[in-house]
Amino acid sequence: MGDDIREQRARSDARSRTFTPLEQRIDAWAHRRTRALAENAGPWRLRALELVVFTLKQAWACVFGASMLALLVLARLLYPEGAPLARADALVIAALALQVVMLALRLETLREMGTIVLFHVAGTAMEVFKTHVGSWEYEGEGLLRIGAVPLYTGFMYAAVGSYMVRVMRLFDLRFTRYPPRWATALLAAAIYANFFTHHFLPDARWVLLVLVGLLFGRCMMSFRNHRGGAWHRMPVLAAFAGTAFFLWVAENVGTAAGAWIYPHQQAGWEPVPLTKMVAWLLLMMISVVLVTLVHPPQRPDSRARERAGPEPASVPVPVPVPAEATLSADRRPARVPPPAGTG
Repeated sequence: MGDDIREQRARSDARSRTFTPLEQRIDAWAHRRTRALAENAGPWRLRALELVVFTLKQAWACVFGASMLALLVLARLLYPEGAPLARADALVIAALALQVVMLALRLETLREMGTIVLFHVAGTAMEVFKTHVGSWEYEGEGLLRIGAVPLYTGFMYAAVGSYMVRVMRLFDLRFTRYPPRWATALLAAAIYANFFTHHFLPDARWVLLVLVGLLFGRCMMSFRNHRGGAWHRMPVLAAFAGTAFFLWVAENVGTAAGAWIYPHQQAGWEPVPLTKMVAWLLLMMISVVLVTLVHPPQRPDSRARERAGPEPASVPVPVPVPAEATLSADRRPARVPPPAGTG
């Protein structure tokens, strides 16, 4: 019974990790090029190709977040002042249209969309509270808002969730010594609560950061740039830190575009302190836990390759065939009997 349940979960996870049509083309191209270069290229050229594929897939995983950042910057630079539709409302409509396009073109699945919506709601609730207590503020124009929070802010949190679900699928992520999911869920709940309670109680972010290190310190992440490719390993904490850094960079772009400002930026834009990376890393843990609802963490065991799906159909694998088997029956050479006395 236990094996049947595990097998059902494996099949469900394999279906949820199915590539979109565009992702299939990228993966098949990477597989073809790697196979071709493996025959007549040195290791440095192969590594360069792996880096190109890794970069392309990371960029594709960020497509929703990058599009949101582009909308924020373009709205600040090009949107006409005094337009009948407030800039914040225009951003809400544009973000909603972007999400509809992602679904219509099957760039995200409905199952993944459910997780993204959860993160959207959680982020919006936190935004309402944070703006109420003065942690940051948005421009005051527009009708599509909850309190002081324009509704496009939820899509910025959704962009983080979108990246997490897509990168899990694109790189076929596997984990060694992943902590129990009940423990990660409790940690995520404590992190989310601390974003509210630290305004009234001692801030526990550093304690929570230590707990993240204790839970995930031994966890290793395995990934591959394309199905059928070589597996690579790295500490999962290093992946968390790298993602938090790029979220900090994106936050600087957003505040520079005037999407929101912190109290220290009232007199003019200044970079967001690097310590904000801690807040982003902790917030990202919430998205990690939500993503495991769609993609339960899998070990890189011997069955991982089977669950990852078949090799791309466009890359046939040559199978050596004896020359005799390629001749028709009437063209095969007659079998010569052995000389008498030898058999």
